[in-house]
Amino acid sequence: MINTNVNGVVAATYNLVNMYDIQEARTILRSTARKTPLIQSMFLSRNVTGGDVFLKLENTQLTGSFKFRGANNKLNHLTISEKQRGVIAASAGNHAQGVALTGQLLGIETSVVMPEETPELKRVATASYGAQVVIHGAAFDAAHAWMLECAAQDGKTVIEPFNDRDVIAGQGTIGLEILEDMWDVDTVIVPIGGGGLISGVATALKSYNPSIHVVGVQSQNVHGMAASIMADHIVTQHADFTLADGTDVATPGDMTFEICRRLVDEVVLVTEREIAHAMKDLLKRTKIVTEGAGALPTAALEAHKIDDFWLKNKKVVALVSGGNVDLARLASIVTLDDSLSSEK
Repeated sequence: MINTNVNGVVAATYNLVNMYDIQEARTILRSTARKTPLIQSMFLSRNVTGGDVFLKLENTQLTGSFKFRGANNKLNHLTISEKQRGVIAASAGNHAQGVALTGQLLGIETSVVMPEETPELKRVATASYGAQVVIHGAAFDAAHAWMLECAAQDGKTVIEPFNDRDVIAGQGTIGLEILEDMWDVDTVIVPIGGGGLISGVATALKSYNPSIHVVGVQSQNVHGMAASIMADHIVTQHADFTLADGTDVATPGDMTFEICRRLVDEVVLVTEREIAHAMKDLLKRTKIVTEGAGALPTAALEAHKIDDFWLKNKKVVALVSGGNVDLARLASIVTLDDSLSSEK
């Protein structure tokens, strides 16, 4: 699905998030967050695309996900009063860990509401960073609604997972790192859930060079952002479970929707089988452990969902957004995908 609204209109999003916000976030994060590696995948380059494909490894970030960046930037922007009241967040796992670890580092009391579908690995990791974990609701939207009720009752400061200027700016530091390592990048492929990650990355990239082609990827089962861009207004879409649980957000935020509809050049959808296949190949061919959300860009490449014009003989970055996957789930995916392949 091509977004025809873009044409490099970065200025229209200036009042939402801008390069100054992202550069400030970079300064804040420099003392804690890692600059993650950008490595070439010869398999995706030579066997799949005919371009030079590089993987941005946010699975090596603190807490195993890019979410640490946005959470850390947000908590560092809180007032003394907001910090003293403690913070609360809703998350399917990665934002929760980012908030919990940052809270531990800054001495802020943290609580997190997580949906029932959250993998056990992410629940345990969040609690290990000192957060109070509450399980509520089948999926993210229900957990988020309950979190807002709890915040209203307890007076805690809400840390939104994606629809927040400071969070988006924190995620945008990934775009700055990509440009530092590859100033002439042509195409950047990013997973989409609520849209905070791609909003920040697209703002950084397009502020530098509006011609950089930014592609978002979502699961066919849950693609609220893609459906909203298609409808040209915010809608809710959730058909079924997705392996990309980190992007299981049925309804995008108003801020992220506005940025995405202007700056994201296209959004493509992949199937659950394609996600599983990408997870397996990232493990077997590149030795990278990733969760379903982190495999979305690779799935789009392997399934040829992106036009060759943006890939062949181009410099391409595919973002591996996180690596927090239960080993039992990963083992079952590898086994299942192998059995499916043998039936062809």
